[in-house]
This record gives sequence, structure tokens and C-alpha cells, in this order.
Amino acid sequence: LPPLMDESKARSIFQLQVYKLPPDMNRTALNPPQKWQILGVLNPNYKCGPPIRVDPTEFPDPSGLQATSSAIASWQVVCNITRPKIKQSRCCVSFSAYYNGSVVPCNTCSCGCEDMDTNTCNPNAQALLLPAEALLVPFANRTDKAKAWAKLKHTPVPKTLPCPDNCGVSLNWHINADYKSGWTARITLFNWQSFSFEDWFTAIQMKKAYPGYENVYSFNGTRLPELNNTLFFQGLPGLNYLVAETNGSNPKSDPRVPGKQQSVVSFTKKQTPGINIQRGDGFPTKVFFNGEECELPTHFPIGNSRHKSSFSLVVVLLISALTFLVMTD
Repeated sequence: LPPLMDESKARSIFQLQVYKLPPDMNRTALNPPQKWQILGVLNPNYKCGPPIRVDPTEFPDPSGLQATSSAIASWQVVCNITRPKIKQSRCCVSFSAYYNGSVVPCNTCSCGCEDMDTNTCNPNAQALLLPAEALLVPFANRTDKAKAWAKLKHTPVPKTLPCPDNCGVSLNWHINADYKSGWTARITLFNWQSFSFEDWFTAIQMKKAYPGYENVYSFNGTRLPELNNTLFFQGLPGLNYLVAETNGSNPKSDPRVPGKQQSVVSFTKKQTPGINIQRGDGFPTKVFFNGEECELPTHFPIGNSRHKSSFSLVVVLLISALTFLVMTD
């Protein structure tokens, strides 16, 4: 991790044991391994410099005595995150809100469609809106739910359905509540991979809502104002393990279940006057998982103010009618 996020996890140390080293050998003749790389399952690209000789590292005596021993030689390798050319994401985000029943899912082919048969799905079609429960099942099991939801909401379904997002990790940002003095959101992490993520972290950039951030309740949360108003979240000690996808209760009939972690995030409106949650001000502008930028949806759920107005009008008309009947009687 960058030192700004966690100083204790910004460096790594290990030792190489060299046997049968001649006692009179010149230490400057030792050459460390070259061309260092940092490879991970889901992390950004790093560029590492050459090893630089530093003072020999001292180690405590393994026997427990009050003594130290020095390494024969020590080198330091510095690796920095690079800014690669635009490429496909390896994680994606879905948006949902209490005031809109439809989930805006991850974009079609968010993480690429090179291995997809585009004769069976459309890589350019917009992803279909989903009911909330569809987020808990793999994409292959969402087709019937998406079609039924489209029929219920009277939205068109293309003849060739959209291709999946093909992302191993997805996040959902849900607007949980909106009240006079503040609002809350719920962030959920889904791991669709066959391996787990230990010591995961996520960073959320909030363009308008950042000043109102109060607390995150099931994660560790840190403000990073110097990084474009970013909120940095990590799992709590002992709970920072995003498990892999597992089989359902009945593997023969139930879909596989993703690894999941979630937390509620609270915000106050005192520092953000004029913020309009139902018009999208409560959604993040950038999301990162383990250093990788995740692709965001092209739009977000919007509150139906017309529905509220028509409801209010109906109530007014009913009250007027009842008042007229009472006066007539």
C-alpha cells in the first residue's frame, strides 16, 4: 500500500540464505537478483528500479539472547505504481437506491469480452436493469430475473441480450436513506473469483458528498482529502478477508454464492448545503479496489418526483371531496 494509506504495509522485507560463502570473499562481489516485479491477482502495475546497496540489515538473535547479527549485504528495491495506457477494468460498480426499485448493474463488458461469443450476446447493448436480489447470483443465473423485471417495469428487452460484465470483483453502492439532517449509503463488495482477497482495501471519491462524511460502521474508514476527496476503507482487524465464491446450499440446483462484505456509511448535510441525493449527488465519482480503478455505470437511479407530485395531488383531491361531502351533509 502507499505510505499515505498504511505505513506498516508500504514495505516488505525478506532474506536470502547463501551457503558455503568463502570467508575472505569481497562482499562487493555479491550481485542481487535483477528485474524485480510485483505480480498480484488484482492490483495495479508497478515499475521497479534496480537494487541499491544499503547498510547491512541487523536482525535479533534467533535464540532470544540480547544480541543482534548483521546480514552479509542488503539492497533496497523501490517500486512505484505506474500510469498505464487506458485498459479494461478488472472490477466494476453497480448503483441502487431506496427511492428506485431498479438496480443499475455493471456495464456490459466492463472487464472485457475477448473470450465471449458475440454471436450469442451483444457487447454493445446496455445492461438490463435488475431487481435487488439479482446482485446475489452469478450473471449466468440473472437472465430470467432480468427478463421478468423488464416485463414488470415495461422496459424493452433486446432480441440479443447484453454480454456479461466479466468482472471477478464487483461493488454495489446503495443509497440507504435520506433525511433532513443527513443520509446513509451501504457499500457491498462481491468476490466472484475462486480465490480470496486478504487485506483488501477500497477507495471512494465523492465529488459533492465528501465534506459530509461521518462514519463507516463495519469497516475502518479514513479521510484522504489530499487525494481528490477520497474515502479509504479497509476491513476491520481479523475481518479483512474477502472470501472466494462458494457453492450454494444445494450445488445441483442453487447458484454459486459470492464472497461478500458490506457496511453502512453515514453522511451529514450540515457541511454540504444544497446536496440533492435523489438527483445523484450521493453516488461516487471514482471507485478503486486494491488499487485498480473500477468501471462505473453510465447513469444512476433517479427519484421520481413526478410520482410524488401526482400522489400529493390525489391526496388533495380526496380530502377536498370528503370535505365537500361533509359540508353537504
